[in-house]
Amino acid sequence: MRQVTKIELDDALPVLEAGRRKADEIGVKQTLCVVDNGGNVVALHRLPGARLTGVDIAIAKAFTAAGHERATHLFNEAPGGPALPGNEAFGISHMLPGKFAVFVGGFPLKIHDEIVGGVGISGGNGEQDKAVGAAMIEAFAEVVERSFVAV
Repeated sequence: MRQVTKIELDDALPVLEAGRRKADEIGVKQTLCVVDNGGNVVALHRLPGARLTGVDIAIAKAFTAAGHERATHLFNEAPGGPALPGNEAFGISHMLPGKFAVFVGGFPLKIHDEIVGGVGISGGNGEQDKAVGAAMIEAFAEVVERSFVAV
């Protein structure tokens, strides 16, 4: 047996809020998603004016980041991105159609090097999605810090 740390709604809400603030700051209408370590949606926010398609895309990015324990853009970063043609993971996105995303915008959430969930961001270009993701990860670190303060 082992103990598992789970992300709950109260943990996810400040993460979404930080993502929304960053998206507003850079002027991008995005969809933001937080999943637990099983890839289950804990919280989702489609900002006003964000594309409808962003919902499924943000969920897929968060699912992939949590489930495959890496940022989604790492699958395609050259040189050597494993999902690029000719490399070992080429075609991996076809394994879970509609759920596996291999482009920018998904980031794992960690506590003490253990994956406890992921975030997915959809609606901006790669740099915008990364900026919003960074804000969400920073907010999650603050949530973790408050949660694990010695009593």
